[in-house]
Amino acid sequence: MAHAKLAALAVLVVILLHGSPRALAIDQMPATMTLNGFERGEGEPAECDGQYHNNKEMLAALSTRWYAGGIRCQKMISITNTQNGRTVQARVVDECDSNHGCKDNIVDTSVAVWNALGLDTNIGEVHVTWSDS
Repeated sequence: MAHAKLAALAVLVVILLHGSPRALAIDQMPATMTLNGFERGEGEPAECDGQYHNNKEMLAALSTRWYAGGIRCQKMISITNTQNGRTVQARVVDECDSNHGCKDNIVDTSVAVWNALGLDTNIGEVHVTWSDS
């Protein structure tokens, strides 16, 4: 019995020290969505892979705290338009660097995401929620 308790405690310690991926999961986090260009000529290459991407793809860049050192690179997130309830999936390819002017609550997305959510890109920013998929 003592060995089983010690083994369970050891597993718990390992999880706490190394962090469980789901422990960092975000569900329905309020954010401000902004429009970003991911193509050559619209800024630097994406932080996750050093590449430019087509704005017709469902893409996102996250504020530094949510980007979390790249833990969400190439992962899908769900973004919900709080005005009409539409939800889409977008792939995280970049960081919106909070140390260089980006607010800490930004989901910066491609025009494809705006279109899929039924939004006018001229608005500039809109309130959304986002979650890890």
